[in-house]
Amino acid sequence: MSKRIRVEKGSGNVFADIGIPNPEEALAKAEIARRINHMLADRKLTQVEAGKLLGIPQPRVSDLARGRLGKFSLEKLIDFAKRLGNDVEIRLKPSRTPRLKVA
Repeated sequence: MSKRIRVEKGSGNVFADIGIPNPEEALAKAEIARRINHMLADRKLTQVEAGKLLGIPQPRVSDLARGRLGKFSLEKLIDFAKRLGNDVEIRLKPSRTPRLKVA
């Protein structure tokens, strides 16, 4: 006899789904960090070399590589992306979920 597995459709933001505070910021930080880590890997840099390029010590590069993003602000991650030769664009669009209206 098989058991039924309960499946719940996600919101598109795993951080919101698991109840993390400020899920939009957490998702943005995770995406920027993922891209930064890919760029560093593509350049085949050591953590020491990456640290010099990003302006941080090697242990902080390790934190970035391990996804310890609580140690970095969104602004700092954007700065890293810029130091790697990227333009950063912030885009606003209507939310998929309605917000409370203020009277």
